[in-house]
Parts: sequence; structure tokens; C-alpha cells
Amino acid sequence: MIKEEEKLEIRDRLVSYCEQKGSQNKGANSLNGVSPATVSKIINGDWALINEVMWRSIAAQIGMKQKSWNIVETRDFKTLASLFADAQENAMVMAVCGEAGSGKTLAIRQYAESNPNVFVLCCNEYWNRKLFLQELLREMGRNPNGDTVGEMMATIVSSLKKMEDPIIIMDEADKLSDQVMYFFITLYNQLEDHCALVMVATDYLEKKIKRGLRLNKKGYKEIYSRIGRKFITLKGVGIGDITEVCMANGITAKSDIKSVIEDCDNDLRRVKRRCHAISKINLEK
Repeated sequence: MIKEEEKLEIRDRLVSYCEQKGSQNKGANSLNGVSPATVSKIINGDWALINEVMWRSIAAQIGMKQKSWNIVETRDFKTLASLFADAQENAMVMAVCGEAGSGKTLAIRQYAESNPNVFVLCCNEYWNRKLFLQELLREMGRNPNGDTVGEMMATIVSSLKKMEDPIIIMDEADKLSDQVMYFFITLYNQLEDHCALVMVATDYLEKKIKRGLRLNKKGYKEIYSRIGRKFITLKGVGIGDITEVCMANGITAKSDIKSVIEDCDNDLRRVKRRCHAISKINLEK
């Protein structure tokens, strides 16, 4: 059962979310299964008829978590924030690679929440061109229903060219099919000097593009050229990062921190899991 104070927290977070998107309607359009009327009712405190499933759905989609976890700005977190800011300010195109579990997605979400005109796509293997554009339009707060690929593309390009310093960040870009990767070229060609484009992924993205170059696959020379013929590689999670994360989340004993470092394999997901386990043991003691 969601308590009244939780609803107030969700309402406040939803207000900020809609402001970041540009309006209540744009905020609602970017959420799956949530109407503008529902968003309006929550913001205005008229939520007597809104069920718990809807509350939880909205909370999850706007980035609220039921259990607290204190975020630490690791070295990769700071690097990504700096890269995104530079790309956004100068309409740059780049590809960034980092190990799984290095906190890339968290850094992307935090940057999107803290800056205007940031549009994040969490890529999937099953996307075709239409699904890619539909997801981008939703992220931009637009309703894509019924539009053709050409119409959606025209809407996206027109809208982004009217914005100040927009940026599209494609998280897990290594999952994109060749068909959608070619579409990256189209986006670049139509938005050059108007919109930043950043692909973020594991090193498989670099391997995938370089393999495409070796095999002389269609479009890969153009993609490689547009990212500046360079992949920016993150440093990964260091011992200092792990120590800071532990201490920020209540794990302060040297023996416990050492245990996390030895167990986590430089993976922040594993760090979080291990910290929770140690916290539970400490509470039981």
C-alpha cells in the first residue's frame, strides 16, 4: 500500500520530470500507459481514483526507487558528465565504451535529470527503424501513434532544430541492428551542427563497428567517420570508487570494504549487492 507521504514524493518528482520534459503533456507522452489527464490529476492532488498500480508505474518510469541507494560520482561518472556537456554544447558526435557494471547507465540518467533537452534511448536488439523513431519521439514527449517513418523523422528533425543544444544519448548502442545503425547516418546528416549524438556501450560496439569496416559492410565507413574515427574508452571502476560507494552507503569498517573490493570484480552492480548483504548481516548482529 502506497502511503500518502510517498504519493506526495511521487507528485513532487513528477512535477520536476514534466518541467524537464517541457510540459505536463510532453511528460505524459513520454510515459508508457499514462494519460495527460492522470498526470494532471496527480500534480493537482486529485488522486482519489488513481490505483496503486498506476502510482508504482509512474514512480518507476520517472526514476524513483523504493529503497535508497546513495549515488557516488565515480571517475567514469565524472568523465561521462563532462563528455555529455561538451557534446551537447558543441553538437558533437561520439562513441563511448566502458565495461559492464561501470555505472554508465546511472551517469546517463543523472545527466538527463539535471539538464534540459537530453533524450535518452535504452536500445534493444529487436528495434527496427520505426520502433527506434517511436521511442525517440516518446522520449521527446511526442505521440508517435499513426505516423509513418518519414513523418516521424520529419517531426524529430524539425523539433530538435528548434531546441537549444539538444542531445540524443543512445545507451547500450551495441544492441542496435545494422538497419538501425545505418539510420544513425541519416540522423547525423539531417542534424549536423544542430544536435549532439552520443553512443554509449561496452567495447562490443567498437568490435562491431571495426568488424563492419573489415568486412566492408554497408554504412560502417560512414558511421566510423562520423564518430571521428575514435572510440572514447572509460577507465572502469577503481578501488577508490568502490571505497567511496561503500562509505556513502554505510559500509565503513575497513574489513567490510576490503570484502567488497575482493568480491565485486570491479562491477558496481556487484558492489551494491555486496553492500546490501553486509548491511543485513550488521543489522542482525
